[in-house]
Amino acid sequence: MNEETNETLPSQRLAALGIALPPVAKPVADYVPALTTAGQIYTSGQLPFIDGKLGWTGKVGAEVSLEQATQAARTACLNALAAAADQVGGVDGIQRVVKLTVYVASAPDFTAQPSVGNGASAVLIEVLGPQGQHTRSAVGVAVLPLDSPVEVELILESNAASF
Repeated sequence: MNEETNETLPSQRLAALGIALPPVAKPVADYVPALTTAGQIYTSGQLPFIDGKLGWTGKVGAEVSLEQATQAARTACLNALAAAADQVGGVDGIQRVVKLTVYVASAPDFTAQPSVGNGASAVLIEVLGPQGQHTRSAVGVAVLPLDSPVEVELILESNAASF
């Protein structure tokens, strides 16, 4: 517990949930995983890598089920959270989530992108509590890098003490 505010810290929530943030995923092109500027953390699009490999490939609504895509969004979001936490000395350096964007590689008739996005939204709220509530876009796209079914980006606020 944070003695000053009597609130559970994100690192404590992670431990209670049995979740370890993954290592920051290595970029698949010429960019950095996250940057911090003016008190905000911006992540690059993060894919659902597990131990350096994509956990799922294909289009949602074709080769990838809604349930698999929801889990992939959760995984990609944990990767984004890891990249953000790396910028500010750990997950406790994150003040709040501002915006979540979820890109869903969709079969032509798939329209449940918001349901896929719920996988990412839920883990942010689990880990960050009320500070995990956010604005969000869930967008269907034709294809994503490496044939990933989802890609997640975050914009977050940092605790001032983290700089």
